[in-house]
Amino acid sequence: MGRNIVLTGIVLKAMPVGEYDKRITVLTKEKGKITAFARGARRPTSQLLAATGPFSFGEFEFFEGRSTYNLVKASISNYFRELSDEPEKACYGFYFLEIADFYAQENNDEKELLKLLYQTLRALGSKALDSRLVRRVYELRVLLTEGECPDFFSCCQCRAKENLIRFSPNSCGMLCAACAEGKEFVPFDSSVLYTVQYALSSKLSKLYTFAVSKDVLSRLEQTMDLIFTAQVSHEFRSLEILKSIAG
Repeated sequence: MGRNIVLTGIVLKAMPVGEYDKRITVLTKEKGKITAFARGARRPTSQLLAATGPFSFGEFEFFEGRSTYNLVKASISNYFRELSDEPEKACYGFYFLEIADFYAQENNDEKELLKLLYQTLRALGSKALDSRLVRRVYELRVLLTEGECPDFFSCCQCRAKENLIRFSPNSCGMLCAACAEGKEFVPFDSSVLYTVQYALSSKLSKLYTFAVSKDVLSRLEQTMDLIFTAQVSHEFRSLEILKSIAG
């Protein structure tokens, strides 16, 4: 016997099915990532039309069958409409959704990932914050949330916490001045290291409350391109679109 359940979550993606239906992927607090069908959601008069679009955050009532979910109704508290007003921000947003979709699992505890994604989309919608910085902070915190983040607080060779000047791709961690000699490494100046450490150690509520200079941001981007690519062996389609728009 099936039952109706109410889950809090955000729509990660939606695909047309048949003539009027949709298949949606929702990252939920209670059941991780789920796939559900929304019958008639593509009809212009459907109450589910807007609620089944990507970025829609709120409470979703599903009929939980033996092997499928069917969306019954939804109460959306945030559509993140401000992102649709700016194509570049929308592209960043879709990239963030795709990362969450890649990592999230069904019937897994994804509360932290959901909270991170929600806070990140709010930050992305702010005119006071640089979208490029929001992206790099999000990438770092996703790695941290998923247990794949390198140690940026101590030397991966001798465990020293001072004079961390290089990042070792082979060891996937920081190297101090003494241990970096003669090894393959990525330069890591103090400003970039401080930014990374702050992003990793801040409470989620304080995560997007800082700014950096254009020079530091540029160096952070170069560093994160290497680190995130090394840690995540997946090609994100939305990232290619973002690169073509943002440059």
